Amino acid sequence: MIKEDKKKKIRIGFKKASSLLSKISEMVEKDCYCIDVMQQNLAVIGLLRSAHEALMENHLNTCFRSAMASKNEKRKKQMTEEILKVTNLYNK
Repeated sequence: MIKEDKKKKIRIGFKKASSLLSKISEMVEKDCYCIDVMQQNLAVIGLLRSAHEALMENHLNTCFRSAMASKNEKRKKQMTEEILKVTNLYNK
């Protein structure tokens, strides 16, 4: 479960990214200067990375912490594998 303060920050980031993506698509259609398009693209990537990091921090402090505090070894292993999978995808 995402804490309210984090949820608000994450939603704002996603809304900004969505808005910028629409603008980038328009820029491409209008044949805007490549560097301008790339700069906007990097801004979207930054917003999405920030949202991802906030989600990861929340997950580690809630779901993951709870699983690690339990005695359920299967759940602990599953949580660890999920974190590794998402981290590997993030780093690609």
